[in-house]
Amino acid sequence: MDKRLFFAATQRNRVFIGDVLSRTIKKDGLILEIGSGSGEHGVFFQKLFPGIIWQTSEPDLMHRQSIISWIYYEELNKKMPKPLELDVENIPWKIPLNLTKSLQGIVSINMIHVAHWTCTVALFKGAGNLLKESQFMFLYGPFKIDNKHTSQSNYLFDKSLKMQNEFWGIRNIEEVTEEAKNNGFCQEDIIKMPANNFSIIYRKVSY
Repeated sequence: MDKRLFFAATQRNRVFIGDVLSRTIKKDGLILEIGSGSGEHGVFFQKLFPGIIWQTSEPDLMHRQSIISWIYYEELNKKMPKPLELDVENIPWKIPLNLTKSLQGIVSINMIHVAHWTCTVALFKGAGNLLKESQFMFLYGPFKIDNKHTSQSNYLFDKSLKMQNEFWGIRNIEEVTEEAKNNGFCQEDIIKMPANNFSIIYRKVSY
């Protein structure tokens, strides 16, 4: 049964995100995606970067079923593993050892604004435990700068998020970066993206 889900935002942003990732991802190894949603990003990036393994993860069963359907629809089932059932707040993350050996970075797209702030805290804690020196953490989504929205549309989007769930909302980039620093990351780059979004690259450092 086809259980694919379709998220319009994925169609709009995946090429632009891919352009940024192409400057960050090495040619081989494994990428762990946290909060993979429908799986549309995952299969797109697996095809865009055929030399790597794109490992999706998702706590929601319906979304994991969608990811599996997308993998089979794109005929990637011989290359791309099934999604991990991973909740960022369940630390330590249960990642198979064979995956961690080839891991080169973690990607999370449009997640932290549709989750409790504790998920952002857990995301960096889990990533800090898992990643080694010089490996990267990539975030994409809308952010506030100096606690101010970067556009009227983001202000309205933030209001709509809070109406759905009082704990959701667009995060302040300085607070996110502070959480990254607390877990051994430095901010390597911040890239303005279309539709008032940002790509942020953090790099694990040694102290």
